[in-house]
Amino acid sequence: MDRIFNGATAIFDPLHNFWENNATQRVVAGILVLIFLLALGAIELNRRKFFPLPLSASIPVTHYMAINLAFTLVLIMEVVSLIFTLPCSISKALGKQFEILALIFLRSSFKELTVLPEPIEIAGHLDVLWRILSGGGGAIIIFALLGVYAKMLRKTEDKHMSGLNLYSFVASKKIVALVMLAIFFGMGVYNAVLEVNGVYDFAFFHRFYTVLIFCDILLVLISQCFQPGFRAVFRNSGYALATLLIRLALTAPPFFNVMIGVVSAIFALFLTLVYDKFYTSRRV
Repeated sequence: MDRIFNGATAIFDPLHNFWENNATQRVVAGILVLIFLLALGAIELNRRKFFPLPLSASIPVTHYMAINLAFTLVLIMEVVSLIFTLPCSISKALGKQFEILALIFLRSSFKELTVLPEPIEIAGHLDVLWRILSGGGGAIIIFALLGVYAKMLRKTEDKHMSGLNLYSFVASKKIVALVMLAIFFGMGVYNAVLEVNGVYDFAFFHRFYTVLIFCDILLVLISQCFQPGFRAVFRNSGYALATLLIRLALTAPPFFNVMIGVVSAIFALFLTLVYDKFYTSRRV
């Protein structure tokens, strides 16, 4: 097992360092800006009938779709960051998932713009306005709850481990993270192939969150190998339940999705509060 743990660490750590490097983040941000501008340009040219029919059919005619594309790319970056957060702690990874949920709500609000005319006009589309307000309101509530969550979060997961046990525990989670990274890119390639063939209903982020549910359960089981106490198992399982609620929020209809998302954040917040208040001073 030591050879496997060492191999996973040797692969994961350079990838993590490369992704978190400031230079890498600047390059990626620059690419996002370029893609956004190119998308706006391509949409404008398509509106002016610049592209031939086979190509023009695959290019949107509303500039608002460029905003949706930009937020989709930002979400992809955040999901990659989430995967690299998995070996840190389940609690930190859950916080990252709520960050992504807040961005998904914002993306949904901007996506509603695609049904509005250009120049923008809300008359006759009050239902769109309510969905925009719902998504934006849910995002800001989760954003606020995340601030509280970050303040009360303490390093308790690996508190009673050191040396070889801690190394093995973290290395085990790095193996899971590498598998999740492979699944993420595999799903991305599959989604891209479907879109090239005119299929647009893959629901990439929804499906990936489904995979995250199984990933969290696996992390709970791995944690139990190193932290077999009831309190740690309950806490980690509770965080896995919060992930399940996030997944349900992604598939729920408008308004209900925000309600479930906010409830999931409150649930995680209360679980962290109770654990830190009553159990952090005792062995798990």
